[in-house]
Amino acid sequence: MSEPRLVPVGPGRRAGEQPDNIAEDFSRRPDSGLDATVPGSDGSDGPGAATVADIEALLFVAERPLGRSELRSVARLSAEEVDERLGDLEMQLRERGIRLIISDEQVMLGTAPESGPLIARYLGADAVRLSPAALETLAIIAYRQPVTRGVIERIRGVDSGHVVRGLLHRRLVHEQGRAETPGRPILYATSMAFMERFGLTSLEDLPPLEADIAARLAQAEADAAAGFLGPVAAAGTDEDVSLDGGEPLAEDA
Repeated sequence: MSEPRLVPVGPGRRAGEQPDNIAEDFSRRPDSGLDATVPGSDGSDGPGAATVADIEALLFVAERPLGRSELRSVARLSAEEVDERLGDLEMQLRERGIRLIISDEQVMLGTAPESGPLIARYLGADAVRLSPAALETLAIIAYRQPVTRGVIERIRGVDSGHVVRGLLHRRLVHEQGRAETPGRPILYATSMAFMERFGLTSLEDLPPLEADIAARLAQAEADAAAGFLGPVAAAGTDEDVSLDGGEPLAEDA
């Protein structure tokens, strides 16, 4: 029996640099073992089919969220088999320090939220704090996503361009296409980094909104869809309006 050997993360690639398409990267490796002759490589659960442990290892070395389509391509599994293995992995990790984070079609590994204080102490740095305006805007995006800036500003009553840019810079939100409305405004949604930072494994983990707050969000979204954004300009901007009378948001960028 031949000795087991480690597969390099990427020949000729700088440390920490990841391929844009991990499936394509694996397929180019002569020692990847992922070719048409591998048992189970046709999507069947044969002897060579990727196991739950294989999926965990792949997510560990990826260092970025992977799409389900990438997992299907690399592991040579069907969509149903990928879902089954991800479900098994999520169950196995529930009592450990690592969690499986799922957002739409993307999956990644992250640390358990209860381990956050210990990890922060080890790294010697506290978490980057967000201003009240940033937290308010982030909450609106989280509960109404995908959402346009117009809806955000209708709810907050203040121009929110600066705070949205700050959230984009911190990678807590991302652009998710454009709305099918006049002007085709950008739609914003929360990112995998948001879920990891707030200890969420899926958006279903968000705490439920109170009825009056949910109604306010729904009404603001309906008004924005109808083209009524209200007196946003008169309310000022985040640079000169603070929810708690503290420092302006410019300090939070």
